[in-house]
Amino acid sequence: MFVEKEMWGNIPLLHIHSDNMNEETPVVIFLHGFMSAKEHNLHYAYQLVHKGVRVLLPDAKFHGDRNEGLTEMQMNLKFWDIVINSIHEVEQLYNELKNKNLLANHKVGLAGTSMGGIVTSGCLKLYDWIQTAAICMGAPGFIKLGEYQLQQFIKSGVNWPMTENDVQKINEVLANYDVSLTPEKFAGRPIFFWHGELDKTVPFHETYKFYETLREYYQANPENLTFMVNKKAGHVVPRDGMLAATEWLAEHLA
Repeated sequence: MFVEKEMWGNIPLLHIHSDNMNEETPVVIFLHGFMSAKEHNLHYAYQLVHKGVRVLLPDAKFHGDRNEGLTEMQMNLKFWDIVINSIHEVEQLYNELKNKNLLANHKVGLAGTSMGGIVTSGCLKLYDWIQTAAICMGAPGFIKLGEYQLQQFIKSGVNWPMTENDVQKINEVLANYDVSLTPEKFAGRPIFFWHGELDKTVPFHETYKFYETLREYYQANPENLTFMVNKKAGHVVPRDGMLAATEWLAEHLA
């Protein structure tokens, strides 16, 4: 297994593959969480490569090798900017895969944890070339998550520097990426959700509620949609969730 540190355009990433892979090999782009970095998901890449999948682990804006020394509060203020930037960079990586002749079969999946799962949800609204996805601790409802985040900051006594007008403008932008407003965009594609019921960072109940709505769109192929619930987990994916997510991706790209 090779772990190569590369720059694809302006995006630093880890390219993980084995010597028996070629342009026919399926690919997964795996996205890290908020305040994390590409290296922190190498265990997902390890599982996927051993299942015959090439993996790209990019650094999000202001994260990992793109760190600019911002404080956590500055990062929080830029959260949705980072998410939207990552959504567009996923398309950039997809185009680079084609340019590098690494996507002959167009078998490409997308996955991520936390912020990476949020980005994955937004990408499913925009990109029909995604064959399958795994959303771990993600939130398809961008506007509702933004409202929840704001409530949490107010509860914690943080002096939030945004006016109601600022929030309204952000929500107008987020609506363009909020797939909970257009669940038909999932288009029957194989989707795996994982979430812990005790998650206080990305609330479980909103994501599960969306999943229940989504099931109406999967009546013809219910096996393409699954939600793995952990009743005791908070905002962390345990080993069984990681193994289930990687198994799902590999199986649906085979």
